[in-house]
Amino acid sequence: MPHFVIECSSNVFAMQPAAIILNTVYDAADSSGLFAPNDIKVRINSYDNYKLGEGKNSFLHIYASIMEGRTTAQKAALSNLIIERLAPLLAGISFLSMNVSEFEEATYCNKSLINPLNTDRNRHF
Repeated sequence: MPHFVIECSSNVFAMQPAAIILNTVYDAADSSGLFAPNDIKVRINSYDNYKLGEGKNSFLHIYASIMEGRTTAQKAALSNLIIERLAPLLAGISFLSMNVSEFEEATYCNKSLINPLNTDRNRHF
């Protein structure tokens, strides 16, 4: 974690290749100082079938899921940073947006946490 799931219209890739978008989001998240670089995960899903408002033809939205514990200001700064980095690359896009959601540490589980040798519940075990 964190997870940055990007959903976009497939025509966004005519503006920028997926690799550029993925790297831009990753690098911005890394530069935020909120996460360990090896924890950041970014993925992208594109859609051929979608409906937007009149005169609108493209969109990109990022759903960020992060562990609880950051302030509202930190989460807002993260969203602003990523959108500021993407906006110049996708100048012709109709919609460019992002939101940050938190998940509870108490309900989070991964492979490391179920390892019987991990007695300290270190999620990086």
